[in-house]
Amino acid sequence: MSIFLLSRYLVGKTGIDVKKSVVVTLSSDKGLCGGINSTAVKVSRALYKLNSGPEKEVQFVVVGEKAKAIMFRDSKNDIVLSVSVLADDILKNVEFDALRIVYNKFHSVVAFLPTVSTVLSPEIIEKESEVGGRLGELDSYEIEGGETKGRDTAESVGVPVMFNAVLENACSEMGARISAMDSSSRNAGEMLDRLTLTYNRSRQASITTELIEIISGASALEAAK
Repeated sequence: MSIFLLSRYLVGKTGIDVKKSVVVTLSSDKGLCGGINSTAVKVSRALYKLNSGPEKEVQFVVVGEKAKAIMFRDSKNDIVLSVSVLADDILKNVEFDALRIVYNKFHSVVAFLPTVSTVLSPEIIEKESEVGGRLGELDSYEIEGGETKGRDTAESVGVPVMFNAVLENACSEMGARISAMDSSSRNAGEMLDRLTLTYNRSRQASITTELIEIISGASALEAAK
């Protein structure tokens, strides 16, 4: 079996033991889109805790200014790269055993699902095949191609997975922004109605007070005559 097909089979599997994980956090560059960015950061932090250990290393690759601003506060030393959606930079310049891409999968305009897609390095795939680990059910297949071929096909898997994650996250961002702006407009309208009512009541009370004072003054003048 080619590494390309084997990698596609493994996308999403997280039970394989890896020493070096890279968590790619996708977020937006602009705000006003609900909790889409904070959700991605929460999932990334949870993955950090799950994959940390005495002999394990976890690093972050942050895509988008919003997640970068949040994660720099408490994970600055673990951020190895901050990019503007450059999959080639991540795959070629960052060493990893498992690449875990955290993004929001589009479900509807008002709903999105936090999702993690995993891409394994060719070395981990070959290692697991040799020792009969999680790939034991595929022992009857032979992985074709050398190390260079393996890296090329791994990039062929990683790039479309990354591209799909970016598109899904962008759709979720737009949907969340539409929903957030609709809620904001509705809340602003309700607040305007309440303020208008308060203003009218205050104005009416002020006019009533002035009328009472005028009538009282006129009555006092009549009584004085």
